Amino acid sequence: MLPSEIQLGVEFGVSQGTARKALDTLAAENLVVRRQGLGTFVAEHDTDRALFHFFHMVGEGAERQLPESRVLSCRYGKATAMEASRLALLRGDSVARIRRVRALGGAPAIVETIAVSEALFPEIGRDGDLPNTLYELYERRYEVTVARAEERLRATSADADTASLLGIEAGCPLLEIDRTAFALDGAPVEWRLSLCETGAHHYRVELV
Repeated sequence: MLPSEIQLGVEFGVSQGTARKALDTLAAENLVVRRQGLGTFVAEHDTDRALFHFFHMVGEGAERQLPESRVLSCRYGKATAMEASRLALLRGDSVARIRRVRALGGAPAIVETIAVSEALFPEIGRDGDLPNTLYELYERRYEVTVARAEERLRATSADADTASLLGIEAGCPLLEIDRTAFALDGAPVEWRLSLCETGAHHYRVELV
């Protein structure tokens, strides 16, 4: 919980109105949450935040639901040119690569490959403890909060391995979501490539 607007104004040497405007900006960016009658709280990465801010795949006519995850592997290696570019690393820096299948409504829907810096997330996945919502893990264990993400979408097709994992034919169309996640200070902290089955699912966004 944050101090009151009056307390923040005194601490930072600004007026209460300026403190209120700053909190309004943080709330608009989903970095703090205002609770009527209770106060203002730092936003945390719980299941609801992960679902409504960072996950957009839904079934036909279905409400949003957080997919279940099955980790296929977690391996360490030297950053490729693409990984280094997306994560602002040097080529050859150590990265952890997590590969998993995510299911919606009990059916496999997404194959994900996730790359993060080993220096930023030391020992991640080595103990087998990789929860369904990784952003919670980043925040709880490593004190790295994902504040925003940029996504690039394009059509692609399933190779034999991806098709087998999703239970579809090789060559079937997929939606590729190329996402880079950024921390509060604007530094890139995760690169995630998701291959999504679109026969029974679609990508849903709300524009306001």
